[in-house]
This record gives sequence, structure tokens and C-alpha cells, in this order.
Amino acid sequence: MLSVLEQLTERVEHHLAVIYEDIELQTQYPELCRQLLRTMRIDDGEVLIEPKRHHNNWDQRDVMLITYGDSIEASGEKPLQTLHHFLKDYCGDAINSVHILPFFPYSSDDGFSVIDYSTVNESLGNWDDIKSITSDYRVMSDVVINHCSSRSLWFQNFIKGEGPGSDFFYTASIEDDVSNVVRPRTSDLLRLTETKNGEKQVWCTFSHDQVDFDFRNPVVLDTFVSIIRQYLDMGIRIFRLDAVAFLWKKIGSSCINLEQTHEVVRLLRTLIEHAVSDAVIITETNIPNRQNLTYFGNANEAHGIYNFSLPPLLVNTLVTGSCKHLKSWLGSMPPSQNGTFFFNFIASHDGIGLRPAEGLLEDQELTTLVNTMQNFGGRISWRTSEEGKQKAYEINIALYDALQGTIKGTDKWGLDRFICAHSIMFGLEGIPGIYIHSLLGTGNDYERVKNTSHNRSINRHKWNYAELQEQLSAPYSQHSKVHCRMIKLLNIRKQQAAFHPSATQFTLQLGEQIFGFWRQSTDRRQSIFCIYNISDEPQVIRLSDLNLIGTDLWFDLISDQTISLEDLECQLTPYQAMWISNING
Repeated sequence: MLSVLEQLTERVEHHLAVIYEDIELQTQYPELCRQLLRTMRIDDGEVLIEPKRHHNNWDQRDVMLITYGDSIEASGEKPLQTLHHFLKDYCGDAINSVHILPFFPYSSDDGFSVIDYSTVNESLGNWDDIKSITSDYRVMSDVVINHCSSRSLWFQNFIKGEGPGSDFFYTASIEDDVSNVVRPRTSDLLRLTETKNGEKQVWCTFSHDQVDFDFRNPVVLDTFVSIIRQYLDMGIRIFRLDAVAFLWKKIGSSCINLEQTHEVVRLLRTLIEHAVSDAVIITETNIPNRQNLTYFGNANEAHGIYNFSLPPLLVNTLVTGSCKHLKSWLGSMPPSQNGTFFFNFIASHDGIGLRPAEGLLEDQELTTLVNTMQNFGGRISWRTSEEGKQKAYEINIALYDALQGTIKGTDKWGLDRFICAHSIMFGLEGIPGIYIHSLLGTGNDYERVKNTSHNRSINRHKWNYAELQEQLSAPYSQHSKVHCRMIKLLNIRKQQAAFHPSATQFTLQLGEQIFGFWRQSTDRRQSIFCIYNISDEPQVIRLSDLNLIGTDLWFDLISDQTISLEDLECQLTPYQAMWISNING
């Protein structure tokens, strides 16, 4: 019988054979495998523990805050220290995880053009500050794996033709057929770069300051394994593989979602799980829904995938007053297998991506959504479609402002609509991620857009901590109202076994103005009927439509009211949410 190390070695060599199938490296697989195991420090068979398959290292208490390291600033201390204080003082036990967006030295894209992966941006703090946060919270770090900054030492060595990084970057020829390449940007794909070895056309999926790696070079793969090992040593346990869908390039193909890309993710999962059994990979793949689901693999690829279709569908639902598309999508979604989860979010540091809504919303519906968001102060980012046309790629807007009205215009229901959106997300199968500016009810930052000339800056406000504390202590400020209601919902959520990320979910058919789904705990003891009025008019629901078991007592967990089955109907005010449970706890 093979030892755990021998089994691991076989698996890693198989991964490498798939990744480098088209490259003459067959004789190097054993040595490359040994190198990767050494880099991850899992080459000692005596201490090696095989991770459990189809095992959930998460439950209903898992909630993640998404934030930049400097979203909150205070005089006299580094922003990472301020963030830690905010987490302890204003999140408490309601949130147990935090995604700190790229905290490394960078040159553009608010951190996603990394200059040095091994150090913390000194304007934010240092590794001790990161380790301090990891002592109280599970921390997710970005692994910006597709590209790095053109100002990095690696790219400067590429230009000089010597030293580490000199062979790290993907180049092509202007004669190469790149007509099928799928990209989220309108800039030129290739960047002409003068190097010691002559002019090179460097591949740039996102911008000319973000130069793409060439993973055909095994040294690039080993370098990223080394980076991940360092982050594990610093206490980081969740890894967000940024823009990973674009990782492998092959001339003549779409250069997105290629089999080698999937195999790299599977390899990284194998290595990470054997290093730290409860470490987690989440893939960030802002692509159409069916393509996104493939990153689960057979429960052997990403542990979690971003539920990218949720933001545009949910916002569309609440501004149109119809849940038709949201209900259809949710009913068609496969349940996650044990050992995997959906990462749910409705706002982020980017915007509301529209590609994941393609095929789910009609073109005219997307146009109406875009126009409505523009009326609420939003900006639009564009891409070039496969047909060469300009298409809306992303809506840039603070979610609080995005939900201040409907397609009819702004109204008085903005706060309730905003809370309704989050109560839907908190109830869904998966782990919720809350953007810090949603937790705080922050609106559009037009001044920041003006200063940066970047649309995404509209939702990247920086708070002065003293001013924020003043707002959160004022009971009638929008920020205080939002924060209090969100924390209350989260504290209710974490106590419900039926809200386990992998608990059963079934979509209810309650018409277009009432959205609903049913959750059941894995031990089948608790049922929760999640019911939402997604319209600006009162709605009535017949309790018989929910099929509540008459022998049980039922409670609305949100209002803490008992549901009497003697009442045939229940009236919901505009945007009211109900979590009707047979267990009140």
C-alpha cells in the first residue's frame, strides 16, 4: 500500500502531466514534483497528513468582510491596525473572516498590479499587523496570479534579459491570431516593449501596467507555490486566486478557462491542503454562470467560487419589482457538494459585473438596468465583444445608492430595499461576503472618481475613523441604521443550523413580487422559510403556500414574532424580509 507521500507524489506528477502535456517536460516531472513539495514543505512523509475529502471546514458562523487595508484611516497608526480595531469594536462575533484586498506594494489598479508579493505595503503596516489580525480572524489574501506590475523587479529583469523574472512573461507576435481571445478590457492586448533581446510583444490581459505571466515556465509555478507557502506561514488560510480564468494562454484559442488553467488550480489545492488541512481556495472568475461553475471541478478544484450572477440578478430584481429571473436562476443552480461552497456577495471593490448576467437577462433588460444605475449616479465600464462591439461590462456604483429607487426613480424605500437585498444574501446557500461600504451604508464617492479618473473609485471611499465613529454613534444616521440592522441579521444567522453553507435549499414559487426559498439543516431538525417582498407595494402571502407543518411552532426570526397557523394570510410591507423557522434560537 502506498504511503501518503507516495500517493501525493503520484497526484502531483499527474497534475504536471496535464499542465505541461504540450511541452517537452516529461522527463522533468519527478524533479519538478520534488521541487514543489520542497517549496511547500510537505516532503516529509512522517508528518504528512492526508486532508479529508468532501469535508466542510465551514459552517453558518462563517461570514467575511471585504475591505481594503486602508478603507478606514486614523491619525497616529497604520491602517491595518485601525482595521483591526474596527473589526473588534464594530463587528464583534458577527463576522469571523476578513478579505483584505491586495496589501502589497503596487503601481496601479488599487493593488492588483503588484510590485512585490513578499512584502506588505509600508503605508498600510507590516507582516506583524497581518499576523495580529489572523490571530483573531480567518484572513483571505489575494494571490494575483495572472499578472504583475510592469514596475516589478521581475519585469525589469525581463527587460534587461537577466536575473529572476527574465523569463516569467508571456510574449506573442503581432502576426499571431488573437482574434478569439476573450478579454474584459478595450486596451490593446499586446504591449510593445524594448528589451536587451530586442522588441517584445508582451501579453497584457488587463492593462499595459499589468503584464501576464507565462506559466509554461515551471519556475513561475514554483514561485507562486513559494508565495502561497509564505502567506500560510503568516497565518493566512484563505486564498483568492484573482483573474485565474485567464492564466493559461494558447495562440488561436480564447485563452480563457483552458484545461491547463483548471489543472493548475487542482494542483494548488492538492499542495495547499496537504500543507494546512483547513486552508481554502476561492477562484475569482467573473465570467458567465455555467463557465464559473466548472471551477468546482469534481469537488477537487476550488473550495469556493464567487457567485457572480447574484449581484446583477438581485439588483435587477429589486429595481424592477420582479423576481422572475432571480427565481429561475436560483432554481437551476446545482447544490454545492460537501467540500465546496458558493461565495455570495452583492457588492465589492469592483462593480456589478454584467457578463455573469448574459443569458440570464435579455439585452433590453440589461440596458434598462444600466440606464437605471446611471440615473442613480453610477458609471459604466465597457468591453469589446467578440463581434467587435462595445458592451457594458460593469456597473460602478455604491450598492446603497444603487438601491435608492426602482426603474421608476428614487423613492422612500431605499434603506429597506438595501437591507432586503442583504437578508436575501444572508439566507442563501453558501458563505456571505459583505463589502465594508455596504456594512456602513456608504454612498457614491464622486470626489474620489474625480481625483482618480477611474470609475471603480466611486465605491472605494476612505473613511476617517473618528468621523465614522461619530456617524455610527448617531442613532439616526444612515450609516448607524445600516450597521445596526446588518449586525442584527448576522447575529441571528450564525445561530441557525439551517443556514449552514451546505444545508438543503429549495426555491419556492410565490409569484413575481414575493421571492422565497426553503433551507433545511443537515440533521433535518430545523427548517427556515426565507420570504421577501421585493416590491414597493404591500404583498399578501397565504401561509398554506408554505406548507408549514401544523405540529410545529413557527417563528419569524427577524421580527421575533410567533407565526399563528390560525391566520390564513400574512401581509408583508414593502421590502420586508421574514425568516420563518420551527426553532426559535
